[in-house]
Amino acid sequence: MPKKVYIFDTTLRDGEQSPGVSLNVHEKLEIARQLERLGVDAIEAGFPVASKGDFEAVKAIAQNVRRPVIVALARAVKQDIDRAWEAIKYAARPRIHTFIATSDIHMKYKLKMEPEEVLKRAVEMVSYAKSLCEDVEFSPEDGTRTRPEFLFKVLEAVIDAGATVINIPDTVGYAMPEEFGALIRSIRENVRNIDKVMLSVHCHNDLGLAVANSLAAIRNGAQQVECTINGLGERAGNAALEEIVMAIKTRSDYFNYYTDIVTEQIYRTSTMVSHLTGVHVQPNKAIVGANAFAHESGIHQHGVLSNRQTYEIMTPESIGLKQSQMVLGKHSGRHAFEERLKELGFTNLMPEEINAAFEKFKDLADKKKYVMDKDIEALVNEKVLKVPETYELEYFHISSGNTSIATSTVKIRRDNEIFEEAACGDGPVDATFKAIDRAIGIEVTLKDYYLRAVTSGKDALGEVTVKIGKNGDVYIGRGLSTDIIEASAKAYINAINKMVMEQNSKNGHNGEEKGD
Repeated sequence: MPKKVYIFDTTLRDGEQSPGVSLNVHEKLEIARQLERLGVDAIEAGFPVASKGDFEAVKAIAQNVRRPVIVALARAVKQDIDRAWEAIKYAARPRIHTFIATSDIHMKYKLKMEPEEVLKRAVEMVSYAKSLCEDVEFSPEDGTRTRPEFLFKVLEAVIDAGATVINIPDTVGYAMPEEFGALIRSIRENVRNIDKVMLSVHCHNDLGLAVANSLAAIRNGAQQVECTINGLGERAGNAALEEIVMAIKTRSDYFNYYTDIVTEQIYRTSTMVSHLTGVHVQPNKAIVGANAFAHESGIHQHGVLSNRQTYEIMTPESIGLKQSQMVLGKHSGRHAFEERLKELGFTNLMPEEINAAFEKFKDLADKKKYVMDKDIEALVNEKVLKVPETYELEYFHISSGNTSIATSTVKIRRDNEIFEEAACGDGPVDATFKAIDRAIGIEVTLKDYYLRAVTSGKDALGEVTVKIGKNGDVYIGRGLSTDIIEASAKAYINAINKMVMEQNSKNGHNGEEKGD
């Protein structure tokens, strides 16, 4: 009989450690709810000791997401474990995940501890975590570069101390698939009490082998894989959840395993994470990239038209990507719009959220002849997942040309107050951002600016993502419009609204390491 592989999603912890990614509590909760719909077995919700914001996000997820195991990360330090438990004690199925480095290079240069000290600390902190929470996961950080005999010794000791899950991280993405598979096999053969725990793996993608290593580990006895949506994560990222799951499903003839993932929710989850993190999926990304099911070669097109299996080893529908392109226009009614939302995977929207999205749809339909599926997805993501609007764009006017200095005038509303300012800049977008800075009276640094067309055509929606910085913190804003300048202004104000909302509650990271 096929065996189950447990999917442990760490998008909200390791994924958020991607450079430039910063999610607020509301956004993390929305992603967690979508991960629950996706069917993941465990959600690593964050690293509670890192900041007040991280703590509040983990606590909110523990209180509101009930089916998956909710995991909080903690170093092998009592303060970390206490903080983790405070955040996840509300969960229906809580788990504390604690770690300490075990490789010679990490023990010598980072921890400055002797191996026996590390062993003692690991046992003491697993025992302490166990006194608070029945489910305890332990990771020997940099496990693939740890001396095997020491690794086996540590694992046996922490299992005796009460660990229920043992996770082997390839922290720096160093291992080769055959090598990593052999390590997992040797752990099963040499750790006497390994049958008492679930064996897990956590692979990084520094050499582009995270998914291959994870699959090799499964073939050699790993029961759980830690992964992220779209492969997000530090440096080159983590193993991509969608690639692992679809490899197991597509090659069921090779892998005698299964997962409980609702694969039809993969595309919806991918687009949500991309939208909220501001990290766009590369077109040639496996499974969820824009080109994953596109065929330009004449030979390929002919084959697909004759039989899709000639060049497609999985169907677009299997990941929730609808191939029908039913278009809606200004005469389309609310019922047709609501049915289209359901077909696109938006099945859990509240009536007020549907109403808000429908109003935006009608506004867009007045500006362009046809509204496509991707337009609707972008509208819903922008409207439903928006933060409270402290500042709102009331009006803007641009004067620009190739022989004149770009000038922008903006009118911004905050409650019943109106602020109007003008500024010049290096082009209309720069001028608009400077005018907004003057109107609001807050100076920020523009870290990044990204523009993409949601659909094709000269009347396409433009989606702008900006990243702004203030006092070392980064805030991501998004804006959507058929007018590029308006989309840019909306994105900039959206980022400022996030900053205003969080500046009094977020303490920032404490500068300590964040795990495997």
